[in-house]
Amino acid sequence: MYFMYVLMKPRIIAAFDFDGTLTTRDTFMPFALFIVGPGKWLWTLFLLIPSVFQFLFRIITRQELKERAITLFLQNMPYHELEEAGKEFAAEIIPKLLKKNAMNRLKWHLEQDHHVILISASPEVYLHPWAKMMGIHNVCGSRLELDNQGHVTGKLMGLNCRAEEKVKRLKELMGNEKEYELYAYGNSRGDKELLAYADHRYFRKI
Repeated sequence: MYFMYVLMKPRIIAAFDFDGTLTTRDTFMPFALFIVGPGKWLWTLFLLIPSVFQFLFRIITRQELKERAITLFLQNMPYHELEEAGKEFAAEIIPKLLKKNAMNRLKWHLEQDHHVILISASPEVYLHPWAKMMGIHNVCGSRLELDNQGHVTGKLMGLNCRAEEKVKRLKELMGNEKEYELYAYGNSRGDKELLAYADHRYFRKI
């Protein structure tokens, strides 16, 4: 009887947001700095100012703002070069940005053999190598669109992975919520739909 109970017990999943939850800050801008260097980085920030104001006044969407930033920082870059930079960024820079308490919680889930998912609006190009280093099982992040030559176009492939998109991506990956018990961790408005979907939710508590 006990053996049958173990077989039927729901799988436990822990879904972690990245920026501001596991890290102390946004990670895309440090990644852009790592890629282009301080001179181009500062000039690009200046060029983004009009777009930021357009976003604040709801003239453009969050996704459009993000795609404008990706275009200015990364457009036409060969993706294989970006992947190599992502691996270096994951190994050298991300460890300096991590929250100790949050990482302890993530490691606890791994030690319990829970299925851990990183689910973030940050680009998968550096989330994947960092997740692999940590032993995280899956990554759902924002995906960069590529042209036929494998270069970054400046657009996202699909939607920015935030808000409702986080729940959608989780369902696509893991199936219906009745098939597992879900822990979710987040720190911002973009995480609220995921937190509402979870059985156990932690908002800015790690």
